[in-house]
Amino acid sequence: MTLTEKEVRYVADLANLRLSENEVHRLSTDLGQILTHIEQLNELDTSDVQPMAQVLFEGDETASMREDVPHTSLSNYDALANAPAGGAGYYKVPRVIER
Repeated sequence: MTLTEKEVRYVADLANLRLSENEVHRLSTDLGQILTHIEQLNELDTSDVQPMAQVLFEGDETASMREDVPHTSLSNYDALANAPAGGAGYYKVPRVIER
């Protein structure tokens, strides 16, 4: 599957990314190869493959990796202790949306 450079620019615009002409060209090739690989994976017959809920170990539907034990959460003060900037109980971050 191939992606046109126009489609790459459209997706980049949706993600609010600025791409150079070289990046647009490279991404149209790279993303096209990824989509081709996904198409190949979709052609595989998985009808005899059992669905998996836990990939790390066998267990029943409610199996988990650790006990779910409640504990006290961080206070607002502790959560903001290492923040570069905070105020009024919130993290302060630079504005990133410019449109």
